Amino acid sequence: MHNTRKINDDVFWIGANDKRLALFESAFPIPNGVSYNSYLVLDEKTILLDCVDKSVSGVFFENLCYLLQGRKLDYVVVSHVEPDHCATLGELILRFPDVKVIGNVKTFAMIKQFFNCDADKHAVIVKDGDEIVTGRHKFVFYTAAMVHWPEVMVTYDATDKYLYSADAFGSFGTLNGNIFADEVDFDRDYLDEARRYYTNIVGKYGAQVQAILKKAANLEISALLPLHGPIWRKNINSIIDKYQKWSSYAPEEEGVLIAYASVYGNTENAANILATKLAEAGIKKIAMFDVSVSHPSLVLSQAFRFSHIVFASTTYNSKIFINMETLLHDIAAHNLQNRTVAFIENGSWAALSGRQMKEILSPLKNMTFIENTVSIKSSVKQNNLTEIENLAEAIIASFPKHDATIVRENKIEPNAFFKLTYGLFVLTSAQNNKHSGCIINTVMQITDQPKQIVIALNKSNYTHDLIADSKKFNISALTIDSYFDIFKRFGFQSGRDADKFADFEDSCKKSENGLYYITQNTNAFFSAEVVSATDYGTHTLFVALISETAVLSNAPSLTYQYYFDNIKPKPAPKPQSSDKKTYVCKICGYIQEADGELPNDYICPLCKHPKADMELQG
Repeated sequence: MHNTRKINDDVFWIGANDKRLALFESAFPIPNGVSYNSYLVLDEKTILLDCVDKSVSGVFFENLCYLLQGRKLDYVVVSHVEPDHCATLGELILRFPDVKVIGNVKTFAMIKQFFNCDADKHAVIVKDGDEIVTGRHKFVFYTAAMVHWPEVMVTYDATDKYLYSADAFGSFGTLNGNIFADEVDFDRDYLDEARRYYTNIVGKYGAQVQAILKKAANLEISALLPLHGPIWRKNINSIIDKYQKWSSYAPEEEGVLIAYASVYGNTENAANILATKLAEAGIKKIAMFDVSVSHPSLVLSQAFRFSHIVFASTTYNSKIFINMETLLHDIAAHNLQNRTVAFIENGSWAALSGRQMKEILSPLKNMTFIENTVSIKSSVKQNNLTEIENLAEAIIASFPKHDATIVRENKIEPNAFFKLTYGLFVLTSAQNNKHSGCIINTVMQITDQPKQIVIALNKSNYTHDLIADSKKFNISALTIDSYFDIFKRFGFQSGRDADKFADFEDSCKKSENGLYYITQNTNAFFSAEVVSATDYGTHTLFVALISETAVLSNAPSLTYQYYFDNIKPKPAPKPQSSDKKTYVCKICGYIQEADGELPNDYICPLCKHPKADMELQG
C-alpha cells in the first residue's frame, strides 16, 4: 500500500524507511535505521527528484504510481548515482520508457558503469546554472562535485524556493511519520546522527562543501530537501550554521573528548581521573568513549564536535592498541583540523603509544599538541596523578577565557579556614592581565565537602566586574597588626583609575590561579573558583569552590570592632564656628560635611557604603 506525504499542493514526498539495515554502506551502524527520500512534482510535466535504494523499491513504486494516477513520468533528476539513491533507476526506465534522465556529464558516465540500459537515449545533460521549466516550476541545476562523489549536483526550484540538496543536510535515522525537522525535537533525536552522517560520509570534503554553501548563499531558500533525514522548512539557518562549522573544521562546541583504549582498566582509570579533574575545574562538556566498545564513526563525529581531544592508549606489541590505531587513521583520513590534542600512554615495559599517536595526527592542519603527555607504567601511581593534574591544567589553560584551577587536596590547608571571622579581607581578582582588589567584610565558609565559601560584593566595585568576567578570586585575611595604608590602597581608590598593586611587589605574591594575594599583615589566603552568582540588588553573592589555601601567620584575625577601635583614624574635631554638620563614614573614615541631613541615597565616595554607615559627629 502507498505511503506518501504532501509537502505543498503539487510537491510530494514518496520515499521510504529502512529500519532493518544494520550497517549503512556496510560500514556505519545505524541503530535507528535510515530514510531514502524521493520527491515528485506534479506540474504540467511531471518530474521525479531521485530514486531510492532497492531495499525499499516496492513501496517507492507504489507511491509513484499512486500519485501519477496514470500520467506519464516526464523527467527524473539524478542528483547522485550512488546506489542508495539510484539503484531503482533501471527499473524506473523499464516502467517509463519515455522518461528523460537529467544529469551532468559525469552522471551519465557513472550510470553506464552501474546499468546496462541505453543511458544516452534518455539523457538530458545539464551544466552549472542550466534550467528546465515544467510549467509552474523552474528548476536550476548546480554542480556540487565531491559532496561527496564527483557527479553530485543539487537542484533549486526557483518557484517554491526549494533546494533539493542531494546528500547535503542529511541524517541517519528513519522518518517516523514526521518528515519535517520542525515536527520533531531535532537536537534531541537527530542532531547527533546528522553530525555523524556528515562527518563520516562527507567530512573529508570540507572545501567542496564550503563551495556549495557559497552557491546556496546567493539563493533565497524556503526549504532544504535532502536525500536522507528530515526536510527543513523552518529555522533553516540552524542546520546551515552546523554545516558551516563542520565544513570549515571549526569546533562546534568548547569541550573535551576523551577516547581511550584499555586492556585491563588502568588506562581507563587514568582517563577517568583526568575527566574528574576537568569537571572539578568547571569543564561541563566532556565526552568519553572506550574505542574497543564504541564504533569509530561515533568517536569521529564527536571529534568534529569538540575543541579538545585526549587520546589515551596502552602500548600493544610495541604499537598503538589496534582499535585506537584504527580510530586515529580514520580521523586522519577525514581531514580533521583546528583541534587541541593531548595524549596519555601506558606500557608495562615500554610506553611508546604517545609518540606514535602524535605521528599519525601531525600531518593534519592547525593541530595544537599539548606537550604534557602522561606516561604510565602499568597502573596510575602518585607521580602519575600529578602528571594528570598538570595535563588537566594545560588543557584548561588552552581554553579561551577559561582560567579554572584544578582542585588539589594537598594544596588546601584546613587550618586556614579557622582564620575566617566576621572581619576584614582584601579581595583580589584579574581579567586580561588587569589586576585589582578591594576591602570586603563578608566572607563565610558554607560547606566542608567540597570546601566552598560565599562572599557578598557591592556591584559598584571594579573588582566585582573582574570576578563576574574571570570567575575567580583570592581572599587575604587581614590581621590586627594591619596598617591603615592597606585600607587606603584597597578601599579608598578605584581600580578603574588606579593600579592598586603599583609599588606593592614586596607585600604580595601570586597563587597558582595567577592572582595576587597579600602577604603583609595577613594570616591566610584562599583561592576560589566561582560556581554560582546571585543578584541581590546592590550586591552579588558569589559562591565559590576553594582550590588553594595557606596559613601565612599566627597573628589574630582582624575583626570589625578592632578596626574601628584601633586602626581607623579618629575624625578631627568639628570647628566650633562651622554651622555645617559633619558625618564620618564608620567603614573607611571619610568625612562629609553637609548643610543638613544627608540625602537618603547618599553613598560614601570611597568605600561605597550607604547613608546608614555615616555617623553624625558632635
